[in-house]
Amino acid sequence: MLALRRLPRSIVGFAGVRGNASLQSSSSAEPVTPLPPPPPQAAVPTPEPSPSPAKPAAAEASASASPKEESARGTVNQTDRKWPTRRPPISAKNPREWNRPIAKGVLPVYDEALAYIQQDSAQIKLELKELQTKVEALENVPEEERDVEALEELREKLKILEIQSEANLPDVRWKAWNAMGDMNKLIYRHLLEQRWREDGVLDLLMERIHQMNVVPDLLPSLHPTLDLRLNFPDVPKSGWTRHRAKRQYKKVEPGVFLLPEQTWRQPVLYTTVFHTDTRLYTLLMVDLDVPDTESQSYQAYLHWMQPNIALSALSPSPIPLTTSHTRYIPPHPQQGTPYHRYVVLLLPQESPTERISIPAPSDEERLGFNFRAFAEKYGLDGNRGGGAHMWREVWDNTVSRFYKDILKTEEPRYGRIPMEDPYVEVKKSKKYL
Repeated sequence: MLALRRLPRSIVGFAGVRGNASLQSSSSAEPVTPLPPPPPQAAVPTPEPSPSPAKPAAAEASASASPKEESARGTVNQTDRKWPTRRPPISAKNPREWNRPIAKGVLPVYDEALAYIQQDSAQIKLELKELQTKVEALENVPEEERDVEALEELREKLKILEIQSEANLPDVRWKAWNAMGDMNKLIYRHLLEQRWREDGVLDLLMERIHQMNVVPDLLPSLHPTLDLRLNFPDVPKSGWTRHRAKRQYKKVEPGVFLLPEQTWRQPVLYTTVFHTDTRLYTLLMVDLDVPDTESQSYQAYLHWMQPNIALSALSPSPIPLTTSHTRYIPPHPQQGTPYHRYVVLLLPQESPTERISIPAPSDEERLGFNFRAFAEKYGLDGNRGGGAHMWREVWDNTVSRFYKDILKTEEPRYGRIPMEDPYVEVKKSKKYL
């Protein structure tokens, strides 16, 4: 027999659902009263062709209905719904021109300030043209009769006037802060470098490098001249989507702690270079805190190296590292050790145009990497500039999988040497005679 159960009124729409169904015939079941047929739809007359055809009455009624009524009837078309639009972020791919924050005439003081800035820029540009004629006249003088010191002074003054002529213009600053400036122009390179040096980005980097003793543990001194940034993938939330979710790369602040799972793949390197000529750099990534049991101290480990990287203010960012000189080995802090310091250096080579030949070290030669001897041999010096970045990591369970699956070696474990117990012999004897 087929047993029917009465559904509550809140779900009358599912009155045709059967409960406790079986394979037996349903002929002996109580008859179910069929629903009344829907009323016939009224024929809508076809409107005559006209320049502006009128809408049918049904269409006007549906258009005048509110979205809540349409959703209640279930007649809302998802494609017809007007979704709120959002402007794309400003970038070189999506440029946007500078616009006045307020209309002209609303605030007369602002209008006068803009007029004064433009007038000052025009006056400096007139001085710039006069100085350019003097420089060109001195450059046409034969080298034997040319005053080199006076020419260099005029060239420096020429650069200063070129910067001052556009440094206060709102549209120039707008393009510089929104990555739309032409790096061929001196003004945009000057504004970006000034922002990097004075807004705290460089100060934070040097603070972390000196606080974590990267200087002098790795190199004696460092004076960065380019902005180096690292992006690593973020760790997704725990759950069944952890291994399926697409990870987004995020900017890493110098000195922060990262999980070993985040650094399994090599980082994405972004640079902001302030010189227009192409120069060669060498990329190094070093771990400073690998235990050395023989000397009861620590030694360095080379994780990554790439020489002869050509960079300039017009170079693409991120750095396209198509070839790998020394393959990237992910960080793997050993169990039982304190946090490890991982440092990325991008140092200028001794000759900015001549490529250097460095033999690729084997996996065994990575351990005990002597950076100072390497830098002295190949002419790498942090005093000449370059870029740097660092972060920290500690051991977790993912490091054990790294040793097993990638390095295929037994995982080392370290710890403190246990102290000798002076009462060992006493503890062995009986307490009571």
